[in-house]
Amino acid sequence: MHTRRKVLCAGAAMAAFWCAAALGQAYPSKPIQLVVAFAPGGAGDIVARLVARKMGEDLGRPVVIENRPVPVASAALVASAKPDGHTLLMAGSGTALTSALFNRLPYDLAKDFRHISTLSSFDLVLVAGRQQKFRTVADVIAFAKAHPGQLALGTARVGSTQNLAGELFRSMAGVDVLIVPYKTTGDLVSAVRAGDVQVALEMLPAVLGPVQNRTIHPLAVTALKRFARLPDVPTVSESGLPGFEAASWNGISVPAATQPQVVQRIHSAIAKAVADPGLQRELLDLGFVAQASTPEQMAQRMQADTRKWADVIAKARIQRH
Repeated sequence: MHTRRKVLCAGAAMAAFWCAAALGQAYPSKPIQLVVAFAPGGAGDIVARLVARKMGEDLGRPVVIENRPVPVASAALVASAKPDGHTLLMAGSGTALTSALFNRLPYDLAKDFRHISTLSSFDLVLVAGRQQKFRTVADVIAFAKAHPGQLALGTARVGSTQNLAGELFRSMAGVDVLIVPYKTTGDLVSAVRAGDVQVALEMLPAVLGPVQNRTIHPLAVTALKRFARLPDVPTVSESGLPGFEAASWNGISVPAATQPQVVQRIHSAIAKAVADPGLQRELLDLGFVAQASTPEQMAQRMQADTRKWADVIAKARIQRH
């Protein structure tokens, strides 16, 4: 009887193994939906479409972008989707920031998702109008310390990555500056050009054109490494605020119950897409750095960003929702 039980258990385990293997081999069985919490044409949307095209070629099924520019609703939709690998979420630093900004969410970022891989990272850039005398971060900090409350720093809306990067800058530099939020990048660039704000923080891909055309002056990027297309622009960290980092990033996540074989297949497709030299050049020209990761690395980055921005939010006394 004991031997028979062993045989039956071994048979059941083998059946489960082959069932899981067959599931992984059958994937994908239909077009894949990639939910993107950005409007068409935004930074995240651009990366999603470029990577999705390459992933579709490898998977043999189209990866279709669905733009749902409401971050909480987008994440909730994917968290509750069938965990078969056919519904993906474009996640990243914005997802972590949302978790830090909201008291209650219809999902648990740590429990309801499996994070598969990052896709790209992109800096923010501190810029000044050409009429300003600032040419370095040290110039900005020196002015702010000499004239408390008189430096206006433009950012995107309150609670955005750009806005919280401004709060982090104010905190680490120990300066009293006025942070002015704007609705759109166009409004922000216009304000910098007109001198309505002396400096601004914005996503590099959104202002790479004006920076390269020299209509606004780049003072520093906010990642820990210089951006390859702007090698003469230093980082904030090397310009007087050691350790300052506020780079943004994105990746792909799936519902937590997704089978490991399916997760591995998706990861393989992402890694192959992101490693493509043509895609890397295309992203770099647009202001992004192609960057794949392991599932563990993406999960760790998500956790670290959530803690980091929660601390910035608390120090800035920004009301959580």
